[in-house]
Amino acid sequence: MPHIEFENVGVTFDTTTGQRTVLHDINLSLNERRIGIIGANGSGKSTLVRLINGLADPTSGQVRVAGLDVAKRGREVRRKVGFVFSDADNQIIMPTVAEDVAFSLRTTIKSGREREAKAAAMLRTMGLEHLADASPHFLSGGEKQLLALASVLVVEPELVIADEPTTLLDLGNRRMIARRLAKLPQQLIVVSHDLELLEDMERVLWIADGKVREDGPADRVIADYVASFGG
Repeated sequence: MPHIEFENVGVTFDTTTGQRTVLHDINLSLNERRIGIIGANGSGKSTLVRLINGLADPTSGQVRVAGLDVAKRGREVRRKVGFVFSDADNQIIMPTVAEDVAFSLRTTIKSGREREAKAAAMLRTMGLEHLADASPHFLSGGEKQLLALASVLVVEPELVIADEPTTLLDLGNRRMIARRLAKLPQQLIVVSHDLELLEDMERVLWIADGKVREDGPADRVIADYVASFGG
C-alpha cells in the first residue's frame, strides 16, 4: 500500500480573466486503506486526487507516492495508481468490452493471447463476461462503470482512485458500485458527493476553497460538513 505525501502543494491555473488558485499550501500524509474526500463543486477535491497519479501537476510543492516524485516519475507512479472517472465514457475507447479491458495491458503484456486471457478473467470477476463482445457504448450506466473499474483493476494497481464514481448512476447502480468498491483489496480513495458511500471510510478529508478544512474520522467530518449547510 503506497504512502502518499503532499508537501506545500499549490495549484494555480491560467484563465481568461487571470490566474486562479485551486489548491493552497496542502500538507498531507495519507496511508489509510480507505480515504474519502468531500467538498463543494470547485473546491479543489478532484484536482487534489489528480495530482496523485500525474493527471495534474503542482505549481508549487511536491507530491510523492511510495517515495516517488509524481511530477518526475509519473510513469512509474501510474503503474501503482489506477484512476476511475465519474463519466465512464471518458475511459472507453475500444469497440468491444473485452478489447477495452485488454487495451489496458498493452504496455505490460506483449502477447495478445495473454492479454485476452487476463481480460477475460477480469470480466468474469466483475460479472461482465456475458458482455465481452458487446459494444461498450450500449451498456447501462452501471455496466459502463464496472467496465471502467475492470480496465483499471486488470493492471493490478496498489491504489485505486475513484472520482465521483456514482454521480451519473441510479440508486440501484450506485449501491452496486459501492459494494464493488468496498470489496477491493487495494488502497482506495473516493471523491464523492454521495455521503453514504463514504460512511465506512477510515478517514475523510473535507476540502473547501482549495484548503483542507477538516480531516478526521468519517462520522465526525461528514456530520460537520452536513451541518455547514444547516442540516
